[in-house]
Amino acid sequence: MPRILMPIGDGSETLDTFYAYYRLPEDGFEVVTAGPEARLYHTVQHEIPPNPDVPWDITQERPSYHLRATAAFRDLRAEEFAGLFVSGGRAPEYLRYNKNLLRLTREIAAAGKPIACLCHGIEILSAADCVRGKRVTTVPKCALDAEQGGATYVDQPVVVDGLLVTARGYQDNTELLREFIRLLKTR
Repeated sequence: MPRILMPIGDGSETLDTFYAYYRLPEDGFEVVTAGPEARLYHTVQHEIPPNPDVPWDITQERPSYHLRATAAFRDLRAEEFAGLFVSGGRAPEYLRYNKNLLRLTREIAAAGKPIACLCHGIEILSAADCVRGKRVTTVPKCALDAEQGGATYVDQPVVVDGLLVTARGYQDNTELLREFIRLLKTR
């Protein structure tokens, strides 16, 4: 069964992560969750509350489900994987400093394997220098991260540029996974 690398950490967004975690095996792909360490991580619900009486300018994070990383980044090799799925939440803000994750990300991209990314996950791809010259989307507040990485940001639900599929957030999960699975199956 082809394996897909899914980086996780404390603060991975629940819907961004779990939709792909359960959807990819339905099409015959094994999801390998990996983190800085092989351990249990806390996911979060990450949204701007829709209460106009109590406005927020930033997203709130609420504790959600837990997910176990079955491997540490340092113990993995890119050739073990058919692709990479990068979810959002606050985790990418911290994970983008992990040298082993950046190595894996660059190697998967250089090998011409499909990569899917949504929301704040663009921070990891940008830090790994994997969006330069690409057309991408992400949540508007991460547009600067995409542009600083050399990408052209567009505000639309899903963007496919070669073997890179990007989406704004969990509301675009269905279309993102449809395109990602299509790319995985044509490889």
